[in-house]
Amino acid sequence: MSGDTLIVINPNASQTVTNGIKLALDPLRKFGTPIRCLTLSEGPQGIENQRQADLTIAPMLRMAARQKDAAGYVIACFGDPGLHALRDQTALPVVGIQEAAVMTALTLGQRFGVIAILPASIPRHMRAFGAMGVHDRLAGDRALGLTVADLADPDKSLKAMITTGKRLRDDDGADVLIMGCAGMAHYRETLAHETGLPVVEPCQAAAAMALTQIALSLNHTGAANAG
Repeated sequence: MSGDTLIVINPNASQTVTNGIKLALDPLRKFGTPIRCLTLSEGPQGIENQRQADLTIAPMLRMAARQKDAAGYVIACFGDPGLHALRDQTALPVVGIQEAAVMTALTLGQRFGVIAILPASIPRHMRAFGAMGVHDRLAGDRALGLTVADLADPDKSLKAMITTGKRLRDDDGADVLIMGCAGMAHYRETLAHETGLPVVEPCQAAAAMALTQIALSLNHTGAANAG
C-alpha cells in the first residue's frame, strides 16, 4: 500500500537548490498532503548536461525505493532524468518537472518560451520536447549562460532572466514562460511582473500535478490503490 507523503527528489547535491524547491512548494502544503524534499548527495552540484543527468538515475532510484511513506514522487530536475525508470519501479504517481511545466504552460498560452541555464542544456530540452510532440508550440529556448550555482546570486541571475524573458516575448513570440531549472523558483514573481507574462515554475507545476493524482488515485498503471 502507498504512504501519505509526496516525495520531491532534487537529483543534484545542492542543498541550496533543495531549500529553494521547498520554499517554492509552501503554497501547496495547504492541501494537506505532506511534502518532503530530498537532496541526492551522490549527484553533481548542478545538472548541466546529459551525462550528469544520466549518472543520477541509479542512485535516485535507490533513494526513491527507501521512502516507505511515499504516496508519489516528483523528479525535480528540468530534463526529467529517470522519469520512466522510476515509473517502471513503482506504481505510485511519478511526475517530472519538465513534462509538468510544459503541460501547464500549454494551458496558459499558445507558445511557450524556456529560460535555460547553459547552452548545453538546450539540446537536451529539444529532445524531450520532440518526444512530447510540442515543438509547434515552442516559441524558443534561450540560455542565460549561468551555472546552477550562479542562480543563487540575484546580482548575476535576475537581470539576465528578465532580459532573456523579454527576448523570448518580443523576438520569439512567447506568451508564457517556463523557468528551465529547479533553482529559479524565487525569481518567478519578479519575472512575471517584469515581462507581463505568466511564468511557470516547474517544481510547483509538478507538485500540483502529483498532488492531484494522489488525491484522485491516478497513476500510470491504472491501479486504484498503488503501492
